[in-house]
Parts: sequence; C-alpha cells; structure tokens
Amino acid sequence: MIPAHHLGYGCLSLGGNGMKHLTLLCVCMGLLSILSAHDPFDLSWREQFRPHGDDWQRIDQHLRFNNGTEPATLDPQLMTGVPEGRLAIAIFAGLVDLHPETLQPVPALAQSWTISEDQQTYTFVLRPNLQWSDGAPITSTTIIESWQRLLDPATASEYVYQLFSIEGAREAYNGERDPSAIGVTAIDEHTLEVRLEQPTPWFLELCAFPTLFPVPTHVIAEHGNRWTRPEHIVSSGPFLLSEWRPRQRIVFSRNPHYWDADFVKLDRITAYPYDDSNTALQLFRAGSLEWMPGVPVDQVEELQHDPDYYAMPYLGVYFYRFNVTKPPLDDARVRQALTKAINRQVITDNITRAGEVPVSYWCPPMGDYQPRGGLEYDRDAAQALLAEAGFPEGEGFPVIEILYNTSESHKAIAENVAQQWRRVLGIRATARNREWQTYLADLRNLNYTVARSAWIGDYYDPNTFYDCFVSGGGNNRTGWENEEYDQLLARSQATVDQAERHALFARMEEILLREEAVIAPIYNYVYQGLLAETVMGFAHNQRDYHPFKYLWLEPVP
Repeated sequence: MIPAHHLGYGCLSLGGNGMKHLTLLCVCMGLLSILSAHDPFDLSWREQFRPHGDDWQRIDQHLRFNNGTEPATLDPQLMTGVPEGRLAIAIFAGLVDLHPETLQPVPALAQSWTISEDQQTYTFVLRPNLQWSDGAPITSTTIIESWQRLLDPATASEYVYQLFSIEGAREAYNGERDPSAIGVTAIDEHTLEVRLEQPTPWFLELCAFPTLFPVPTHVIAEHGNRWTRPEHIVSSGPFLLSEWRPRQRIVFSRNPHYWDADFVKLDRITAYPYDDSNTALQLFRAGSLEWMPGVPVDQVEELQHDPDYYAMPYLGVYFYRFNVTKPPLDDARVRQALTKAINRQVITDNITRAGEVPVSYWCPPMGDYQPRGGLEYDRDAAQALLAEAGFPEGEGFPVIEILYNTSESHKAIAENVAQQWRRVLGIRATARNREWQTYLADLRNLNYTVARSAWIGDYYDPNTFYDCFVSGGGNNRTGWENEEYDQLLARSQATVDQAERHALFARMEEILLREEAVIAPIYNYVYQGLLAETVMGFAHNQRDYHPFKYLWLEPVP
C-alpha cells in the first residue's frame, strides 16, 4: 500500500511538460531539511497550488484517470494496495496530511499538534466544526472509536500493527488489555492526547496513512460490512462517492462538508478499473483520460519521447516472495537457489526498461542507512545449492507456479523468471494470473508457491520495510517466522541510536535475504505514467502520492 527523499539513482526523464506539472527534478533530503525549519502549521505554501487567473473556470473540472483495477475495498482500515490508497485520499482525511511535494506532515483534521520533550506524547488539536458528509460531527472521540475498531481482531486489518507504537495497543489487539485503556485520551471534544510506547519518529506520517484515518463508526454500527456501499458511505475527505459501477467506473464529486472545501478545484473525478494498459493508452490518446498511472511495458521506449510521459524514483521494491510452508520451498537452500538463478539485469534491460535499478537488497537507502544487499546472480552457486537440497540439475523437482496479478509487465517478468529457472536449474515453472482481489486473497491465505509482490514505503524510515516480515504480521504473507528477527526488530524500534539501529537492520537483512532467502528482490521501482498538459498541481514525490485536492484543469493554450 508509501517521503520525498533521494533513492540513490538520480532523476529520470520526465517529458516536455514536467515543469508545468510542478515536477520535482531532484528529490532530496536537503529540501526536507529546509522545510522542517519552518512552522509546520504555516499553510502559505499552498499558494503554488492555486490557479492564477480565471481560465481554469472555463472548462469542466472533471478529472478522469485509470486506476488499473477494481478496488478490493473502500474501507481504509482494510486497504493494502496502491489502487485503494489513491481512492482513500479522495474520500477520507487523517489527523494530518502530507505535503504533495516534500511529504512532510501538514495539518488536516488536526489544525496543530505538540510533541513532548521525550517524544512519547502527541497532543492534537482538531479543527472546530469538523463533519462527516452526512453532517455528523468528527471529534476526538471519533478518532478513539476508529482506532478501537482497528484493534478489534474481528476487523481483520492487515495493517493493524501500525497502531502498535501506541501504549497498550499491541496488548489490546492480543486480548490482554481493554481497548478503552490504550494510550489515547480525549482531553475534550477537540483535543486528543496520544501516548507512545517509545519514541516513534514516523508517527505523524502514520497518522496520514489510510489505516489510521477515522472511520464513520456511527454508519458502521448501522450497516456493518456494507457501510462502504454507495448508498451508505459517508466521507471526511474532499470528495464524495457518488457512483460505483463495478468493473466500469467510480465517480466522486466534491464534498461540501470537507473542512477545506473552498480550496478544492475539481468538481468530479472518475476512476476507471482497466487492467489492460493498452486499452487505457488508447483512451488517453483519444482524450478520454487525463491521467494514466503506468504504461504498456512493450511501449516504454516509444512513450519516453512523449511530452506527457513521466518517470520518477519510487520508494519501493519489486520482489518475489516464497511460501516457506510449501515443500520444497520449505528448504532455505531451495529458496537460495531460486534467488541466485535470477539475473535481474536481464529483466530491467529487456522488460521494464524505464530506469528501474536491479537490486538484491530489500530496504532501499534512506538517509544515512545503506543496505548491504542479499544474494546476487550466481549460476554455479544456484545449481550447487539445488543439488545440495536433493535436486541435482532439477531432477525430481516439482513444477512450481508463479502467482501474479493482471498486468502485461507482471506476466512478462513471470515468464522470464520461469525461463531463467529452466535454463539455470533445469526446473519447470508456470505463471498463474489472477485479478486483483483474488490475487490479494491468495497471498493472504498462502494459496501460492511463488508470488510477484511489491512494497512501497509507508514512511521514510527503514522500519517500514523490515517490520513487514515480523512473525504473524499482516504483510508477511510467506508463513515465515523467526524469533531472532523478531527480537532484532523490537530492539531497533526501542532505540533512537541510529548507529545501533543500522547494525540491527544489517543483521535482519542478512537473516531475511541471505540465510533464509524468504524473498527475492528484483528491482527498485520507478513510477511512470502519462499526464495530460491540462492537469495542474501534480507534484512528483518518492511515493507517487498525488492528493486530488491540489489538482485542477486548465485549457490548453
């Protein structure tokens, strides 16, 4: 499911209208350092996201884009994917938002906050007169009730662990403490105090993540799991859900009850679910789409010359995960062999071709943190490991299946990996395509052997990557458990000494990638797409985060 800092491989070609779209040609720590020195509650920076003149009012403020799939859910506490996240920030709001360029936390439902000297107590002051789209009030109690729902095992949120930095939240989830006794207190209707187990520098960023968004508990109490249906759902964000035709389109309209409604320029947004990027490309070229995240993999080189094309560094890793509960992948030597038999450079040079960087590490460089990397391509070592595991030259090895969600690029990569495994190891692999919701269910239920996966950082700290594979974690999805890894993760979360944390991350990386080979990283993502020159206010950042409230359309000169 994702801060504007430099990934380490520079900036990519953005096409001719990059500056017009407020493109960040270089995203770097220096910019964040400058901004962090200013008052975080000063909103004067938003002036750059206001139209100049009245030309924009002469055209229909209707943004149409391809979201790539039908969303698995509109419940922000249950979302796990990027397509759902795009919709979440349209219809819901968090205590804080993220600056559309720098990704620094900025005020949203909370107009201000203070942090105690020991960095363990956050006090949020909510805006007066906050409302859901049905007119019901949003108060500090709303936040508490929402987080209590998140901690209820019956909600089955895979991201519930994001709340575990709050005092007593983990115990409440495990049934060892009453949820009403966690470290969250409504001082009054508009003041919320949050007490953390230990300093958590990324806590404000978590408050801008959909999992921690308040949900309309008054509507959920009445309609249960059906609360997200168009006839029931209510919004706290800049837009309302006005129409949902499954497998056709989702339409959003402006929310007059939104706290910042006067700032919103778009009147409507239509999200299409086309998983065939060639279909989406035809619509874009016909003028029926203004934004198309992602492009057909076989047309990347041609589209790189299109002035509407963009490609930017992304805080994310494309990887294959192994189901360690399914023989013969329950043997670490087999997983090591499969990983060492993948030539990543072949994939990025011949399939993706948009500037992706082949990597063996799991967590990208962040600030002073530099990964050491995992298992590199080594044909001879791969063959020796498979033979040691009892399958010399692939003899007796069962046919394995690679699970992927519908996408031309995922299919091409799966087929290429299968070919590499056949050539290097003498084993046979097949590719299995599933539409988005079925794919997610298969991952969740370990109904796979090898699966295409991706992870986009939720905040700018290595913890967002390493805590994915804690034993029993909702985003683990491999069946892997390791007590030493869990202990190292807990220690890394309990200290603010960066040198100590980096040493702990290094050992966790060694366990995850080298000793256990639970996953096979393939490349560092770039995000790419096509954006019509009529779209204004679109700022690039390292998480591909583009809040619709900042966008508007202007006529082409």
